[in-house]
Amino acid sequence: MKQNNSVTEFILLGLTQDPKRQKMVFVIFFIFYVGTLMSNLLIIMTIKFSRTLGSPMYFFLFYLSLVDTCFSTLIAPRLIVDALSAKKSISYNECLTQVFALHLFGCMEIFVLVLMAMDRYVAICKPLNYATIMSRQVCIFLIVLAWIGSFIHSMAQIILALRLPFSGSNLIDHYCYDMQPLLKLACMDIYVMNLLVAINSGALCAISFIILMISYIVILHSLRNHSAKGRKKALSTCTSHVIVVVLSFGPCIFIYTRPPTTFPMGKMVEVLYTIGTPFLNPLIYTLRNAEVKNAMRKLWHVRITSESKR
Repeated sequence: MKQNNSVTEFILLGLTQDPKRQKMVFVIFFIFYVGTLMSNLLIIMTIKFSRTLGSPMYFFLFYLSLVDTCFSTLIAPRLIVDALSAKKSISYNECLTQVFALHLFGCMEIFVLVLMAMDRYVAICKPLNYATIMSRQVCIFLIVLAWIGSFIHSMAQIILALRLPFSGSNLIDHYCYDMQPLLKLACMDIYVMNLLVAINSGALCAISFIILMISYIVILHSLRNHSAKGRKKALSTCTSHVIVVVLSFGPCIFIYTRPPTTFPMGKMVEVLYTIGTPFLNPLIYTLRNAEVKNAMRKLWHVRITSESKR
């Protein structure tokens, strides 16, 4: 990568500089990361090997858990290690690589949530055509399209990042590498650049959120024609989706639509987005979804039984 600056590495200041608090950060986020990893991998394995979870909704849930696992692994391990490290440095090229991966998986999560909402809309509003519209081939095509869109979005971020000149301080008052912290260090007028970041990331989050909310309003309106049992099941599924959407898009919109200045609660909001959401997503989908819980019980019961017979 061509360097448009004299800075060869960046140093993170992390969440806190207090040694006691750093130990707390290590313990708390280690627990969060292990929980995120185990719960998302459990969902991935359950959907992969269960015969009862073959519908498009679980096809997309598989990719949501996969993306959450990758996204969390990109952020949490470095945060955990840096909490006990004396020097939290990273090279310029490694920094840009993390920015690319962060936006690749973050954008992919947005697209998967949109696809899950689309699946629920078709299932509830057009049930007779559901099997045709949301066929396996269509679902695979949509996921491939989502990966391509995420890649294009991430490349746009890298192109913007490569145009930022750095020749002064290399201290980043943050716990991960992203465009907003980098903009604060750039030796240039960042108004236009921040506007481009807001258009590329902030507008993507905001527009996707609006589309999702409109789709769920349409779904709720159409539920009036369903039976009481059908309404209850649809509401349970849609409620889980809405909770995940709000947890994902709320912090995301806050991060990418504001100017690159420090807010007192800015880091905490980003912690909710980068660490909290991947941890909470599997809990929301499993605790509120009887089909997933039953599939997990059957899967692990079969495995335990087979192991005992050996």
